[in-house]
Amino acid sequence: MTHATPSTDDSLFWRVAPVIFVLFWAGGYSFAKLGLPHVKPMTLLAMRYALAVMVLLPVLLVHRPVWPKGVRHWGAVAFSGFMIQCMYFGASYFAFERGMNAGTTALIMALQPILVATLAPLIGAARGSLRLWLGLLLGLLGVVIVILGGETLGPSPWFAVMFAVIGLLSITGATLFEKWHGRRTDPVAGGVVQYAVGFAVIGPVALVMGIGAIDWSVELGVSLAYLVLANSIISISLFVGLVQRGDATRISSLLYLVPPLAMVVAWFILGETMTPTAMLGMAVCITGVWMVNRATRAA
Repeated sequence: MTHATPSTDDSLFWRVAPVIFVLFWAGGYSFAKLGLPHVKPMTLLAMRYALAVMVLLPVLLVHRPVWPKGVRHWGAVAFSGFMIQCMYFGASYFAFERGMNAGTTALIMALQPILVATLAPLIGAARGSLRLWLGLLLGLLGVVIVILGGETLGPSPWFAVMFAVIGLLSITGATLFEKWHGRRTDPVAGGVVQYAVGFAVIGPVALVMGIGAIDWSVELGVSLAYLVLANSIISISLFVGLVQRGDATRISSLLYLVPPLAMVVAWFILGETMTPTAMLGMAVCITGVWMVNRATRAA
């Protein structure tokens, strides 16, 4: 991508992009859960990256993207891919493999918007206003209510918790890095590089940990299709694009909507229960994100 003035259609797309991102990102939890009974977590992640590269390679022939220019740009794209695909997803999936509770994972990851807001001044961003911090804290409260409503909190091995924290720090670092280096990258070219990096690292890790038995079921096929197309190719491209174009804290606050929306998707796809407490938490999350968006636009 270039730094040319965006067209009206382009501007309209990036207005609705946050909605698409949150919906597709939230669905990843349910579709991963759909596939995990049929394959080990790290094997699923390696398959996801390999298939993402295979899907994007034919697109290169039609799209003819503008590739990164110079060693620094190539390095930035590869580093971002390493942080998101290997460190964030890799650590998160490894935590699941080691018995991490889903609710505890969601609660740890919900600290990401607050971490981004705290560290953003280090890359030149303005310090957050009182309204912004109230919105962030309200969003975090909403996530806690959603998790308690779903009764998904529980004990997790300390080793698994450590990897969940590594995942949290990695997605936070990737968000700030994308905002700091500021060079926009074609989503197809960037995707090929990032998923190739992801497979180059996660593939050997999966081999070392043991591929395990793979049950080639319909559920696994549906899970992989969603994780590759919606959760990887579309969601990650939108997240990176949104961070590069907007306020890092505001974009990160959208992640507060993921646990409640993930619960809605799980209710629809997996038949899980939606409790009144979870619905209350969803309303609190939405209010918190609205406050963050108002605060960043008023700044």
